[in-house]
Amino acid sequence: MIYITRKVEFCASHRLFNPTFSDEKNAQVFGLCNNPNGHGHNYTMEVTVKGDVDPKTGMVLDLKFLKKLVTEEIIDKVDHKNLNMDVEFLQGVIPTAENLAIKFWEVLEPKIGDGLLHEIKLYESPRNFVTYKGQVSERVD
Repeated sequence: MIYITRKVEFCASHRLFNPTFSDEKNAQVFGLCNNPNGHGHNYTMEVTVKGDVDPKTGMVLDLKFLKKLVTEEIIDKVDHKNLNMDVEFLQGVIPTAENLAIKFWEVLEPKIGDGLLHEIKLYESPRNFVTYKGQVSERVD
């Protein structure tokens, strides 16, 4: 088994709030990230695919394909967007890094083809990041 990773970057804004919470509770739970006008991040995402090396190509998955897939399915839809308002597949989702990683997985996983999606690592900053490896019940690791 070998693992290959594509790293991409995008910029986006969001506001963390739960519409079922009061203004006071949203402020308490989300702090500065609850700013009604939102705030932004320069995100970095690493998408890792695992699999066996195909003896005919020497690859698990063509990295050009992975780049194109991640760009078309995620980056083109989130880059320089307001994640609360502009991204269809994020409607109704509190756009925390945790939820973004899960939604990105849901978009990419069925489209990978060769290999298996292993991990999505999403950095909101160099010091704050999340790692998602899909549903535990679906994994064989």
